[in-house]
Amino acid sequence: MTNAHTEIIARGVLIHRSRVLVCRNVKHGYCYLPGGHVEFAERASVALAREINEELGLTSRIGEFLFGTEEVFETARRTHHEVNLVFHVEQLGPELEPPATVPSAEPTIAFEWIELAALHETDLRPASIKAWLLAGGDDAARWITGSALSR
Repeated sequence: MTNAHTEIIARGVLIHRSRVLVCRNVKHGYCYLPGGHVEFAERASVALAREINEELGLTSRIGEFLFGTEEVFETARRTHHEVNLVFHVEQLGPELEPPATVPSAEPTIAFEWIELAALHETDLRPASIKAWLLAGGDDAARWITGSALSR
């Protein structure tokens, strides 16, 4: 298989006043939690803080590890195998109160707050992370395996 590799992605959960911060793919419209790829020999929490700084231009304080997921899915270009390491984001920006409007430093993505009550209507990927949020975000660290892993 060409380009076969496992992607390790650090993602952050920031919930404020019954809303969760998501990143929206501008071209395709789907959402995912903020974050990005972990570089070789980089700690996942450090990668998350770096990605937040690169994509939003804001500093952050990364909290505890919440859970991990493993997903395999197809796109038009290839099969993806990703491991998501999800952390609590304790602070975004210099103030204790996160910004009402979250900037994007990249033109292909946008950040927005989604009401948790409306999350079921949102195309949030992967589905395992959406299900975790819809279930109330169990605080116990655990491992969630995506449904497409039956290879």
